[in-house]
Amino acid sequence: MLRINQLDASYGYLQILWGVTLEIAAGEFVALIGPNGAGKSTTLRTIAGLLAPKGGEILYKGQPIGGLSAHKVSRLGISYVSESLNLFTDMSVRENLILGAYAVQDKQKQLETLDFIFELFPRLAERRNQLAGTMSGGERKMLAIARGMMSNPDLMLVDEPSLGLAPYLVADVFNSLRRLQERGVTILLVEQRVNATLEITDRAYVLEHGRVALEGPSDQVKTNEHVRKAYLGF
Repeated sequence: MLRINQLDASYGYLQILWGVTLEIAAGEFVALIGPNGAGKSTTLRTIAGLLAPKGGEILYKGQPIGGLSAHKVSRLGISYVSESLNLFTDMSVRENLILGAYAVQDKQKQLETLDFIFELFPRLAERRNQLAGTMSGGERKMLAIARGMMSNPDLMLVDEPSLGLAPYLVADVFNSLRRLQERGVTILLVEQRVNATLEITDRAYVLEHGRVALEGPSDQVKTNEHVRKAYLGF
């Protein structure tokens, strides 16, 4: 579904990504892990069209999308959930969700997706009329992920969904992502909680200094000596 070949990306004169290559098949749940500053979020932003690549190519369903605007990338079926969430805090949960379906012309499809979202996230259903700005951190993360689902994407790029959350809320968010995969959504997840991430994903890439240092099935990556020492603490 998604293939990245020798991707370079930079912010001005500061190059962040150096020849990154990765591939995600339809239906996979893939992790992108590594230390802060390794280029994980930059990779997602480049795929999502928020940052133009400096070199290499990004193929989605066989078509080149590198350099397309974020709006055009979204319309192709790719949803990006930023760590900054970008919610409309003075609007209700339901209103935020409906805005996430702006590209879906079929109103009946919008309502069907909304029903599914409320089934998947019962807390959001209970708070459908509550202002997003008055919700807890965990609830806002769920709302951001749910809004990303409203466009019925084939591929979701999810950046640091557990950031700042208590452990019990992290479990809720991760379980929700797993349910999305079970529904057929392909997911590329950037996350700092390495142990929990490797438990729920199919495969993982380790990004260090802007380059892919390691890749493989998540259970094998978890037992890699370097990963254990650098990210798991044993």
